[in-house]
Amino acid sequence: MMGNFIQFDAAAIRELAQILRETDLTEIELVDGESRLRVVRQSIVAAPAAVTVAAPVAAAVAGPAPIAAAVAPEALDADHPGAVTSPMVGVAYLSPEPGAAPFVTVGSKVAQGQTLLLIEAMKTYNQIKAPRAGTVTRVLIESGMPVEYGEPLMIIE
Repeated sequence: MMGNFIQFDAAAIRELAQILRETDLTEIELVDGESRLRVVRQSIVAAPAAVTVAAPVAAAVAGPAPIAAAVAPEALDADHPGAVTSPMVGVAYLSPEPGAAPFVTVGSKVAQGQTLLLIEAMKTYNQIKAPRAGTVTRVLIESGMPVEYGEPLMIIE
């Protein structure tokens, strides 16, 4: 039914796809009344070579060919048994406020339940706590960095 088709600005969709690439987010959704626009970037992992191919996909717009990107070693840390992963999408902060010392650094000994960092989502700061006691061996993010659900944040061994 052509009468129900909603026209979206192609330049705005391209701009949203660019934001996805710049922030490493995989999805943006805009809702205005009954109008809805969802832009999704899919990642495909090749089994033995462990290479991720990122392709911007926009609803109602056909885009250019997929853009290939190599997987950073940190991406493999999601499978590490000591990985602390993000329980939500948001912006990660390693310290309680700008200019303050971080909650933990590499080499810090942590107790189960100790605050490791904050993730701001919808103007709410959520404490991310250590799932177990151990030593922080890697910090995989930077303060102020956008993070996604399931993204590895730190390694505790």
